[in-house]
Amino acid sequence: MSEVWLPAAIATLSALVVALAGGVLTTTGPWYRALRNPAWKPPDWAFGPVWATIFALCVVSAVIAWSEADEPQRVVLLAAYAVNAMLNIAWSALFFRAERPDWAFFELVLLWLSVAALIAVTLPVSGVAAVLLAPYLLWVTIAGFLNRAIVRLNGPFGAA
Repeated sequence: MSEVWLPAAIATLSALVVALAGGVLTTTGPWYRALRNPAWKPPDWAFGPVWATIFALCVVSAVIAWSEADEPQRVVLLAAYAVNAMLNIAWSALFFRAERPDWAFFELVLLWLSVAALIAVTLPVSGVAAVLLAPYLLWVTIAGFLNRAIVRLNGPFGAA
């Protein structure tokens, strides 16, 4: 029984920690509200449900992959998820707290690569688990285009 429940609990707790950290770092105060955005930007209310869905899919993917992986594959999966979690949190810190969408864009490229790496290391273990990560890659791609548009519409940043 613990073969399924313990990994599920750990994956869920990890996703909640990443989501909470990103949420705490996300401040939509006057600076954010003053940013010019492209016309195609999703409404602010959509980001929460999208991220909740992505985190849920990541948890399911991680549990499936963990249950089908051997020990060396599990080490690689854990490392890939840890790097991705740090990059996910770092983006919010750079964009919202440091108020540096330009730096956040470059960090987002690393985040995108980490999601692609998650898919790449998951695919040999479980095709289903890898496919469950595709919406995450799609969303980070959309976020990248949005981040770049914000930089173009509002830059330069950090000027005194």
